[in-house]
Amino acid sequence: MAHVCRDAMGKLVFVTGGARSGKSHFAETLARRHPGRVCYIATAVIADEEMARRVTVHRQRRPAHWSTLECPVGLAIGLTQAALNHDLLLVDCLTLYLAQFLPADLPQDTELTSDVEEKIHQQVDEEMTLILTAVRRIAADVIIVSNEVGSGLVPPYPTGRLFRDMMGYANQVLAREADWAYVVIAGMPLDLKALRASTMPW
Repeated sequence: MAHVCRDAMGKLVFVTGGARSGKSHFAETLARRHPGRVCYIATAVIADEEMARRVTVHRQRRPAHWSTLECPVGLAIGLTQAALNHDLLLVDCLTLYLAQFLPADLPQDTELTSDVEEKIHQQVDEEMTLILTAVRRIAADVIIVSNEVGSGLVPPYPTGRLFRDMMGYANQVLAREADWAYVVIAGMPLDLKALRASTMPW
């Protein structure tokens, strides 16, 4: 993926962390501190009761004056449209959004051919380019939340391992391109770019 030229005033903030790490709460805290109009961009598809409960908790936690845009597909277009009348866009989360690129009708224990894996990786790469190009062409600031999925057990199934690899790649791209990148552990945010600059051996 090519580096995306930064040709607009908006800033990109990347927030990652494990499940229940407090990453969404931290991202929302950053958004509350922003002086402008906030749009919450939700990528989740409510497929069961558990997801419905989680979405309800997130919705109740957000300030009532924030706008909400449901965007399970076409995130680049959603960002561009939301930026027309908002100053900060909070995307939560990239993990659920990119899950759409996994074959939905494929049993999880199916061995994936190299052609299938390559096609999915190419689709994710193209989607990340679209998203980052949109971010850099709008004046609004953007916060993108994503899960850190590679720190636990190795997924037992091929589709799980492919998803882990997908997200690892996407997170690296976002962290590199972002103006600020944070990882949240036990509710505590760490500034990755500041940490990297201060710990280089030479």
